[in-house]
Amino acid sequence: MEARGAAERGDVRMCQTVFPAHADHRGELSAGQLLKWMDATACLAAEKHAGVSCVTASVDDIQFEEAARVGQIITIKSKVNRAFKTSMEVGIKVTVQDVLTNVEKTVSVAYATYVAKPVGRGKIELEPVKLLSTEDHLEHSLAIERRRIRLGYEQLFQNLMQESNKEDTFEEEHGVSTDLTHVQSIELVQPPHANHHGNTFGGQIMAWMETVASISASCLCHSYPVLKSVNMFKFWGPSVVGDHLVFNAIVNNTFQNSVDVGVRVEAYNCEEWIKNQPRHINSAFLIFNAVNDSGELLTLPRIKPTTQDGMRRYLGAIARRRIQLIRKCILSAKVDKPSDLWEKSNQAYMSYSNIAALTHLAAKQGWEVTSTVDDIKIWTHEEGAMLSLKVEMQVKIPSHLAFSLLSDFTLRLQWDKHFLTCKVLQAVNEDDKIYYVTSPPMTGHKPRDFVVLVSQRQPFKPSEPYIVAVKSVTLTSMPPSSDYQRSEILCAGFQIYSDSDSSCTVCYFNQVTSGVMTYFAANLTGLSKSIEDTALECMKFLEMNNSKLKLKTDF
Repeated sequence: MEARGAAERGDVRMCQTVFPAHADHRGELSAGQLLKWMDATACLAAEKHAGVSCVTASVDDIQFEEAARVGQIITIKSKVNRAFKTSMEVGIKVTVQDVLTNVEKTVSVAYATYVAKPVGRGKIELEPVKLLSTEDHLEHSLAIERRRIRLGYEQLFQNLMQESNKEDTFEEEHGVSTDLTHVQSIELVQPPHANHHGNTFGGQIMAWMETVASISASCLCHSYPVLKSVNMFKFWGPSVVGDHLVFNAIVNNTFQNSVDVGVRVEAYNCEEWIKNQPRHINSAFLIFNAVNDSGELLTLPRIKPTTQDGMRRYLGAIARRRIQLIRKCILSAKVDKPSDLWEKSNQAYMSYSNIAALTHLAAKQGWEVTSTVDDIKIWTHEEGAMLSLKVEMQVKIPSHLAFSLLSDFTLRLQWDKHFLTCKVLQAVNEDDKIYYVTSPPMTGHKPRDFVVLVSQRQPFKPSEPYIVAVKSVTLTSMPPSSDYQRSEILCAGFQIYSDSDSSCTVCYFNQVTSGVMTYFAANLTGLSKSIEDTALECMKFLEMNNSKLKLKTDF
């Protein structure tokens, strides 16, 4: 195995040839072995940045897209995306390369959280990550959004469970009981399973969990299960050398070709073992596909819960599946999807998608300056059928005040002639609101209307911008009207950087979709003069409100 670290920051690259000892009976790399490698590589990156020992706190949902076979080369790249006070997010990318064809494919992309645990010392505050590339800046910005999702995951899950209790009725009269899928395994933590401080490797625990979950799944499908995804590993407490770890796995639910298996891990030291006083240290849910000898997907029998706890686990699997589908649609490369159905269950992910889309757009390379007039500079960016605009304005107003004014879309009527009406449809939370906007009609066309999500974020540190992101959403309570032509905003918004206590740089972005290309060409981007006029009105609006505030303060 080869491991290399970057000189300037917590980056680690590890390469490993897949040998028969790493593989299952099909000659494919064992998922448990891969989880161990991923955790080891990510932990090295975390410790390289922190300079002290680190432990695994959690691993976000992991999707396995490709399988690696004996003789192929696995490459795992890990880097610290962002350091918080005592924890840090580490990005993990796994690829597999065939040495004969030289074809490389992505196996998985995941994010893990590690906590610095200095021995014999109190908590330490981590140094900020050194950002060396555009990608570093992008991941650093999005790390805070992913953290918001992690912190809100439990509440989202509970909301979906409540909906399931009200809406989902069980109708599987001929379903199969899961009682016979319960599998228990006991492992003794020995020195090779732990780091130099005696703490059990998180990757080792994950590998043991995958083994027991695989056995449980096979009891139901009577075939060889293949791990496809893992629902967030979260470590509730530590275990050390000498502990007995008890793994309990059972099938929770099935979905045609996949099976959801829950695993609970409890730890005992010798005294706790005698007194039967376990410590709950981890729980996770693993999703397997059932395949035959030819690798074809098998249809699985439906599940019939026989106890109250079985029903809870049955409904919990449905809730997790809904979350996974939301994540797959929104957090994948489809952040450029022009419109998404807004529901209570996907609010956090839609907000993330909104901020992520604007952050990605602002970070694109290849912006070209098309006009510079006084304090206004205009860029364009062409990529395929997409045309993106960037308007930079130097404004004499504190950045926090500009943020407050620009994030309230009802005030946009005062400076943007393309806004005819604007009202709040839903105040989701303090950072997200849904607006209904109408625009004046063009010659020969109906007036247009928009339903948009506006997400706002304040910076974590002074060098970061205030963000106001905008994208279209679909509300069932606000269907299209025959009086208007419903239009969509793919990605738009503001980034506001502080220049001094009394001035800031406001950058406006808009990515134009093919469906509204003509509209924007005529109204916003057809002539530089039109854009400049709108930008000037925006600057006047901001500076006028700043002057009013100063007058009030003086009096």
